[in-house]
Amino acid sequence: MNSEATPVKDSPFRPERSDRDTAPQFVLPLVVRIERAAPPARTDALETAARAVLVLLSDERSQGGGEWAQAVRDWQDARIRKVVRRARGAEWRRAEALPGITVTGETAEVRVFPPVPLDGWPKDLARLQVSGTDLDDPQPPAAPAPGRPVLWMSPEVEMSAGKAMAQAGHGAQLAWWELSGEERAAWRDSGFALSVRTAAPDRWRELTASGLPVVRDAGFTEIAPGSCTVVADHPALRR
Repeated sequence: MNSEATPVKDSPFRPERSDRDTAPQFVLPLVVRIERAAPPARTDALETAARAVLVLLSDERSQGGGEWAQAVRDWQDARIRKVVRRARGAEWRRAEALPGITVTGETAEVRVFPPVPLDGWPKDLARLQVSGTDLDDPQPPAAPAPGRPVLWMSPEVEMSAGKAMAQAGHGAQLAWWELSGEERAAWRDSGFALSVRTAAPDRWRELTASGLPVVRDAGFTEIAPGSCTVVADHPALRR
């Protein structure tokens, strides 16, 4: 599959209606742990969500004849949807009991689950709230480390933390698709090191015209269809 940065007729991130819309629709569930007393920092939550998507895509259960592989293939054959819900306390413990992978950042915990039918969420996930993922950074994030992949967020589109986490996951996935097997292995061996930052307006215009993978939102929630939300800037893609 190809990213929105290339002229592909049937990309899963295009807002226009395509054959992908007639396929059975699946969604990738992500749950972020938000305890009242210790919510995660926003940027760390975005980075942890992006890494969670990559961890699931690279997991042996998602590949070949793995137990999640068919669900992942069905999901990628339709629109690439991700939904972030929040949990705390007993809700989080119930979510942890379901098949999935928990990825931990400095302050954030995100659990990613194999794709499920759009109308077939497990009960313990379906009852979780989508709204309420408004997070802040205690301090402005530092500049990204040199040579590290960066998911640049649009300075022009306002998003809730949950929506931004899903968009960061989209950006990470687009970068993953564009990498060779050797480049994917190197990224996996680094623990999927990456940064998520909001681009300056002038820098954003350069990035969206650079040929790097660009996420264009389908407009299911919060923002207008076709909005550019993320540019995936992986050093290996600057060829």
